[in-house]
Amino acid sequence: MSRGRSGMTRNEREPAVVVEFPLRGAGWMAVTTPAARVPSHGVDLLGQRYAYDFVRVDDRRGVHVHPASTLVAATVGRRTEECYAWGARVHAPFDAEVVAVSDGMLERPWINPFREAARMLWNGLTFRPEKIPSILGNHVILRAGDVYAGFAHLAPGSVEVSAGQRVVVGEAIGRVGHTGNSTAPHLHFQLMDSLDLMNANGISCAFARYEVRAGDGTWSQVERGIPGPRERLRRMGGEKSHASAR
Repeated sequence: MSRGRSGMTRNEREPAVVVEFPLRGAGWMAVTTPAARVPSHGVDLLGQRYAYDFVRVDDRRGVHVHPASTLVAATVGRRTEECYAWGARVHAPFDAEVVAVSDGMLERPWINPFREAARMLWNGLTFRPEKIPSILGNHVILRAGDVYAGFAHLAPGSVEVSAGQRVVVGEAIGRVGHTGNSTAPHLHFQLMDSLDLMNANGISCAFARYEVRAGDGTWSQVERGIPGPRERLRRMGGEKSHASAR
């Protein structure tokens, strides 16, 4: 893996580390992305300056993460396990060492939008370092040299790696879930420069290759790119032996 100057954010001319896309199949969407703003989540805390949130959506216009209608999803809610992203495998974006693993946090089986929003607001207002595990939910952190990759909100019992293990690009490390600070099943993914989340700086990240669907349903390949907000994405095909950059 190496740092390159392709795939820069729209807001800052900072070199991006280019890695493989960590999800497979079609229907993925970056609802939070540094292509829209930096810091992408509004804060630099916890090394998430350039973090992504990926959900999986259907073909309806807008952001529909579940088969329910917009009205039902926004009021009554929906079952966690019925969301399109839930249970999708997450893959290592580069060859790395597993340096941190947390699994076993229970998952909320029903997504109520009011409860989820209130939970996130409360955690933000009452943040303390000791609350980090409850914010991340089940998670994995990988290290390659001076670059760390974090994967948060994984499904309970889904983590397939252990601390100290070596993984290769494309290897499964867990499954998308709804634990911690999550409004619906999604993958929170970020690169940072330290394992110490209280002091980590976010690292700009681009993806080596993925495809974006146009309005007419055709797909075009993007190399060393940063997904734009609400672009419909897919990652297909084989793996390279290493992430690379120009």
